[in-house]
Amino acid sequence: MSYVLAVDLGGTRFRAALVDDRGGIAHSCFIESPARANPAAHPGWDEIDADAWWNGLQALTDALAAQADAAFSAVEAIAICGVTRTQVFIDAHGAAIRPAITWRDTRAAADVGAWLASMPSSHPEHGQINAFHPWARVAWLLHAEPEHAARVRLVLEPKDYLNFRLTGRTVSDTVSMARRAAAATAGPDGVDLLTAVGANPAWVPRLLDPLEVVGVVQKGLSGALARLSGRPVVACANDTWAAGAGLGARRPGYAYNISGTTEVFGAGGAAPGQAQGLMTVDWGGGHHQIGGPGQNGADTVAWLLPLLGRLGDEGMAGVGEAMDALLDAPRDPQPALFLPYLQGERVPYWDPHLRGAFLGLNRRHGPGDLAGAVLEGVAFLNRIVLERAESALGSPVEEIRFGGGAASNAQWCQVKADICERALVVGQAEQPGVLGAAVAAWTGLGRYGSFAAAQDALVRVAQRYEPQAERAHAYRRMYRQFRAAEAALAPVSRALAGIDMG
Repeated sequence: MSYVLAVDLGGTRFRAALVDDRGGIAHSCFIESPARANPAAHPGWDEIDADAWWNGLQALTDALAAQADAAFSAVEAIAICGVTRTQVFIDAHGAAIRPAITWRDTRAAADVGAWLASMPSSHPEHGQINAFHPWARVAWLLHAEPEHAARVRLVLEPKDYLNFRLTGRTVSDTVSMARRAAAATAGPDGVDLLTAVGANPAWVPRLLDPLEVVGVVQKGLSGALARLSGRPVVACANDTWAAGAGLGARRPGYAYNISGTTEVFGAGGAAPGQAQGLMTVDWGGGHHQIGGPGQNGADTVAWLLPLLGRLGDEGMAGVGEAMDALLDAPRDPQPALFLPYLQGERVPYWDPHLRGAFLGLNRRHGPGDLAGAVLEGVAFLNRIVLERAESALGSPVEEIRFGGGAASNAQWCQVKADICERALVVGQAEQPGVLGAAVAAWTGLGRYGSFAAAQDALVRVAQRYEPQAERAHAYRRMYRQFRAAEAALAPVSRALAGIDMG
């Protein structure tokens, strides 16, 4: 039996597994993802030491090799997917110049508008730029840390940095780097947005198809990685791309929803579509996705449970059981609404100043009502993205493929199906990002004739949830009030975000 080493660098956990060519996971392990650097030092900043990711990969492979023993030597290839919208600034020697700026970071929010005002407004990417865009992070570096900017030679994504440490080659892929590559492309006036802000378009590395081989594992690496010397490393892509493949949703007519710390939601089509607040990316092979990453998801549950005093000695390991206990409690017939914008929001609003709210509370509401409202609030946000994506694509999706940690909660699955009014299908793989990386690796090795064929062979369905007509009808009424509440409270959110009582 042979395997591929599939790795998923997530925002919460860093996972690795040995996956065979039928999708079977022979061995797996995980560690917690590296902690943020000085999270309280600068409000809105979110940074991680890039070398902590490399140390984590070494620790994971060492643990996996010890667990798998001889099977580890049967690894034929490696593929790493990971968090995106994160910038690792590399110098001429391949060293990280400063901590990476992560997807959660909003430091550019106050200045990005002024910076953009002096940029060529005719550039196609101009309207896509906000505080979360990689261009905004580059602009911030140029303005705030010119001494660091002067040393930059390349800007990589986290998984690209790991691939570089494995192979010695600094490349990325067309999916993960789509927005940065767009900013580095000349507009109608012949000027690109990186040059216009004072950066170098050459900071964008060479781009490969996600199924191409970056190179082979170098000799001389330490620990278990030394046993993989000479094995090919497949470029792969960001965690959303990989999870979509791990759910079998990398094909037109399907929507995907990866629900972890944050939500990622989108739909696929054969042709690109445009919708307000959604990202359109060529996922390769004539397949386009429209949607993108949110800023809020299961993290809202992680916020709510300690607030209600519902986590015991096991801490966050007890989230599922604690949430189930709340959801099993009777709920008041009069619903409450929850706006889930605890950290601002990316798709579809790209507004770091949005804030959360409970609405419609009455004296009878208890912890169970709040827990249910939190799940519904996230699902209402899913519906907004789905409606915009379907409108852009010109047709409804057949079903939503659902994965991530929240997919193990049957009540949340049913709520999403009822609110979105689409069948929701949960994949058998608990970690679709890992499986998607394996799909990429086996395709890159040539084991399957196409990426679609690899998905068919490796992805298995575990559960299907159909929307319930009566619940869907009630949720339609609540959804209208959710949209009204968003519109009414957005100005209040922005005003509150600008008040400092300290």
